[in-house]
Amino acid sequence: MSAEYTADEMMSVAAARALGDGMSCFVGIGLPSKAANLARRAHAPNLTLIYESGCLGAKPSRLPLSIGDGELADTADAVVSVPEVFNYWLQPGRIDVGFLGAAQLDKFGNINTTVIGSDYRDPKVRLPGAGGAPEIAASCGEVFLVLRQSPRAFVEKVDFVTSFGHGTGRGDREKLGLPGRGPTLVVTDLGLLRPDPETAELTLTELHPGVELDRAIKATGWKLKVSDDLKTTPAPTEQELTLLRDLEKASA
Repeated sequence: MSAEYTADEMMSVAAARALGDGMSCFVGIGLPSKAANLARRAHAPNLTLIYESGCLGAKPSRLPLSIGDGELADTADAVVSVPEVFNYWLQPGRIDVGFLGAAQLDKFGNINTTVIGSDYRDPKVRLPGAGGAPEIAASCGEVFLVLRQSPRAFVEKVDFVTSFGHGTGRGDREKLGLPGRGPTLVVTDLGLLRPDPETAELTLTELHPGVELDRAIKATGWKLKVSDDLKTTPAPTEQELTLLRDLEKASA
């Protein structure tokens, strides 16, 4: 019998599984950090975590509160300047995966973390902004996104393109000279989405256990494309849940 788990736990576990041993990962705070730290504990001990503050190979014993959390520097293999992280490690393509969140995401993986509303100078909501996300989205080998799925977050067109995904479709990244592959995986609390090989439109490829297809469709602000080979995500194992809960407990 499978252990009981929450939708957020399923999302964290599914995101962690996407990270392989030996990868280098540029990590954002929040859900991306939780997933990356779970992966390092569960199946990828040689996963190298890189934080924007300049901490390379951080091995925090708890979830960091911010990129400036002292725990990251204390446990890192090296601490370098922020310009070095971007100019030497990120921009030349030395980092395999960028793990990001979003306030809004459109069907081509473009990310908004800047403003909600059509007027930049007088928005409905002003968000935290870009940080290093535009460079991460541009230059990492590929980008994984993790966020909860709802019509408010999954929109037909983002109000502001903070970080470029696939623009308006396949080929737009190449036209701009962006070196990375862009978003290759979106992990939500309902399932997994991946870009269509031909159009780059995000396509539902997996549903989490117990989630009905109609629910995912209604939680998406565009006409959701569904894979002909739609799969069910394997449920979290007891080991994965124990490691995740221990990590959260240490961070409380």
